[in-house]
Amino acid sequence: MKNYKFLISGGGTGGHIYPALSIADELTKTFNSLEILFVGSNSRMEMQKVPKHGYKIKGLWISGIKRKLHFSNFLIPIKIFHSLIKSYFIIKKFKPDFVIGTGGFASGPLLFIASKLNIPTLIQEQNSYAGITNKILSKSVDLICVAYKNMNKYFPKNKILYTGNPVRNQINDLKHYNNDPYDFFETEDSNKVLLILGGSLGARKINEFVSENLNFFQSNKLNIIWQCGNNYFNTYKKFNSQNVKVLAFIENMNNAYNTADFIISRSGASVISELCIVGKPVLFIPSPNLAEDHQTKNALKIVENKAAVMVKEKDLNQRFFHEFKKIINDSSFSTKLSESIKLLAKPNATKEIVKNVKFFLNNDRKI
Repeated sequence: MKNYKFLISGGGTGGHIYPALSIADELTKTFNSLEILFVGSNSRMEMQKVPKHGYKIKGLWISGIKRKLHFSNFLIPIKIFHSLIKSYFIIKKFKPDFVIGTGGFASGPLLFIASKLNIPTLIQEQNSYAGITNKILSKSVDLICVAYKNMNKYFPKNKILYTGNPVRNQINDLKHYNNDPYDFFETEDSNKVLLILGGSLGARKINEFVSENLNFFQSNKLNIIWQCGNNYFNTYKKFNSQNVKVLAFIENMNNAYNTADFIISRSGASVISELCIVGKPVLFIPSPNLAEDHQTKNALKIVENKAAVMVKEKDLNQRFFHEFKKIINDSSFSTKLSESIKLLAKPNATKEIVKNVKFFLNNDRKI
């Protein structure tokens, strides 16, 4: 029996880490004998999250380019060169059969070296607008798994597989993973629950808006689960109360999704994939600060299907209140949103990706 070895790289944010972990879990179910090693950025959250899920990880000295002029940007060429060399030695020592990248700083050097060494490679692009790293890698990798149609404007058509985005098992089967529910609120009132998600690192504008308008949310008889992000928890933890739960990070997302009646969220690709499966009424507030405004493009794909509402950061004013009140007060409208977003779900994405990895390996790189 062959012992398969897989290198996986994905990190920087939960949107890259959790798809990578989902793929690793599915590989473990699929292959009888295997070894998995993760590679990430040695200064990012994957160095803590991945070991918590039982996998080993190696760190690279790599980071992204800061948008504003910053001294660290001058180190980028040195970091890339250093990471390419270290990736080469990691690959030579581990001898992987397949290398998978789900985005993040570290995936670039690792996947580039693997492809040049003629090792089978796969990248997973989560967004409707392809990132620059994956655009560069697309020329040399073997397979490209995408979550949106019409991605051939960014990638070679013959390499594209339309699989959807991997999501955590706990999200894919909420009922199964909710047999030990966590009680967020120590109250027996009949208030509906609003879940606010600003991403794993937090969203400054959303946090400021929520803190300034807690009276509005509570006057509408809403209990609030507010994930403010690790970067902002010390600022906003003072708002914790019986009806408001302020959390740096939500580990048991399955329980949070189950508890929620309405959701306000950023529109990163991974959280959108989860929300399609969860099927609750959603109002997206995209981050305008990311490359090519890709979160807005992601959200628009859902809004165009009448499956969610979107309010831009610049419209966090009366426009927001108008749209939000419609969701919480018009039950037929919110029900329609729920039904429509469920139709966009691709719950078998992880299985599809791993199935193609296995097929590729078993058919001598012909797919």
